Parts: sequence; C-alpha cells; structure tokens
Amino acid sequence: MRVRQLRISDLSELKGASPEVFRELSPHLVLTFGTVDHFINPDFFDRMRTAFPGAEVVGCSTAGEITNAGVTEKTTVITAIRFDDTRVEVAEASVSGIEGSFDAGVALGEALVAPDLTAILLFSRGLDINGSALIDGVISKVGAGVPLSGGLAGDDGAFKRTMVLSSSGVGEDRIAAVGLYGDRLNFGHGSFGGWVPFGPTRMVTRADGNILFELDGEPALNIYKRYLGEYARDLPASGLLFPFEMLNANHDSVGLIRTILGIDEAEGSLILAGAVEEQGYLRLMHASADALVAGAEKAAKGALDTGGEPDTGLGILVSCVGRKLVMGDQVDEEVEAVGELLGEQVTLTGFYSYGEISPMQGVLDCKLHNQTMTVAFLSEA
Repeated sequence: MRVRQLRISDLSELKGASPEVFRELSPHLVLTFGTVDHFINPDFFDRMRTAFPGAEVVGCSTAGEITNAGVTEKTTVITAIRFDDTRVEVAEASVSGIEGSFDAGVALGEALVAPDLTAILLFSRGLDINGSALIDGVISKVGAGVPLSGGLAGDDGAFKRTMVLSSSGVGEDRIAAVGLYGDRLNFGHGSFGGWVPFGPTRMVTRADGNILFELDGEPALNIYKRYLGEYARDLPASGLLFPFEMLNANHDSVGLIRTILGIDEAEGSLILAGAVEEQGYLRLMHASADALVAGAEKAAKGALDTGGEPDTGLGILVSCVGRKLVMGDQVDEEVEAVGELLGEQVTLTGFYSYGEISPMQGVLDCKLHNQTMTVAFLSEA
C-alpha cells in the first residue's frame, strides 16, 4: 500500500496531467476533502478526472481539512492510495431529503455487498439527511459485521450547501460509498468525544426520526434556547457548542451524542444530525479543549487496538465542526494527538464534518456520531 498527498489552495494547482507528486503511483482510490468553494466550481470535477483518469475519485466538502500538518480552511486535500491486494468498488446514491435516507443506504449496501467485503468508507451530504437511517439502510444489506467509517459533508460552517464527489460527478444530493475487499486489509476504527454533561435529564416526549419536537412536553426549541441564553441568537450554528447526550431508561449514557443541524421556529423543533427515540432521554453537554484532545487520543487508541500497530498506512480522521469551534486556535492539538499515536509514518487525511460515522467504541455496531473524533486506520498485511 502506497499513499501520496497534495494540499491545494487554488484549483489552478490542479490543471492538466496528474501533479508530479502522484506520477508513477497509478492510484486505485483518490480521497478528496476540501472547501465547498472548490467543489461547486464547474471545472473541479473535470480537473480531478483529468488528473486521475484510472482511479475511483471520492470525497466531500468540509468545515476544515486535516493533514499531518494540522487543520486548514479553504483548501482541498487530495490523497491518492494504491493498494497491493485490496480491491476497491464505489457505489453512489441520490437522496432528495430526509425521508429517503434509509432507502439510499439500502441501495448502497446492495451495490457493495460481497463475501470478501472488509470495510466501507461512507461520505454523505451533510444537510437534509438522517445519518442514522442511512447507516441502518447500508447495514441491512451488508450486515453489522462490516465496519463503516466516514462522515457527513460540511460547507465551512455555513449550513447552506454541502457537496459530495464520486466518479460520476459532484452533487448536493449525493452519497458515495467505497467498498474495500480482501483479507490483506487491516481496518482499525475508534471514536470518542470528551464532552461533559450538564443540566437536568429531559424525556423525549415527541420526535420523528431526527426531528426533535418536544422535551418534557414542551417545545424542544424553547427549552434549548433557555439553556443557551445569549448563544441562542446565533442558532443553529451555536448549537454545535451544546450537543445532547443520549441516555437510556436508567439515565445512563448510551455512548451517542446528537448535535443540532437546524431549527424550525414555527414548529418549535430541533433538526438533529441523527435519530432520537421517543420516551428516551437527553441531557445537554459542553466541553473544554483539553477534554476534546483527550477524547481524540482515545479514538486513536481504539483504531490501533482494532487495526494493529502500524508500519505505514493511512489514517482517516473525521471530527465534528463543533469540536473545532470549541477548541479554536488549539484545534491542531487533537490532530497532533492522533498523529503521535499512529506514528509519523502514517499519512493523515480527513475533515471536519456535520456528523461522524464509525462503529461504537469496542464493538462493530456502527452508528452516526456527533461531536466525536473518529479515526479509521488502513494498512495492508
């Protein structure tokens, strides 16, 4: 397995034949994470296809780009991978709105399922999507034993327009899934948050999938605004700073966090990145930079525990834009923490997202996460 990487600030850097850093690599897969300004440029897809005519090209717009050097904004990171013995297949689906999320996942799973399917990388539109239903749809066809990793696209924190890239083009309604096949692939995964709960536990008295209408019989938006105080005027963006922790009937954490992607003033509802259950329980959370960095370290350790000690390989980091907002100038520290554990010989790529996709910590049961750092580690035996 060989990996090469290039970060560009302007599309003029990607013109004509493959950039020199990629020549003689003949990659099988090119992961591309970058600013929405590049993805919406009508020349972007043609330039990618010209540069990598024989590769599967997959990626999404972001709320920040990740490499070994740290976090950048308004750039695009292109990571080309040539595998020794791993086969790559790409499936794509379109979804016009939240209600089509599960069916889109089913279509992707049907396209990728095979006896030697080892793992799936999944990159979805970041808005008007139920990430939980999407994942459930994929798993319904490939089975719970196949790990999924990836995330929901961003748009530099604007929450207006996200884009996904696949080998047939770029689109707002697109979801792309990369199937990785063969027994030579090592695929490690880890996911962890670092957030701290505060305030009382609230019962979900009315919800529909990822739309939260009522908490304790009161419009959810009203309660949320009371707790946010002066931050409420900046909703929905400020909601990234105060996600919900999901709790079971005993008010114990189930290991999942839900963040706010939008609000509906007329309905008094909150639009979450993933589903919540009626009669379940939620509690607000907040975090410090140090706690989030510690969470990133735990995610990296989880990836090493499931993927083995690396000699070389690729680390795909997907972290929530809410973490980026909390850490501010310290955001590089969580990437550095992961890099130190994986080792300098491992290439890092990834992005800040509107939702993270990963198995639960310590098990293969894949879920949509919010406000976590997720780490997928790929290498070949």
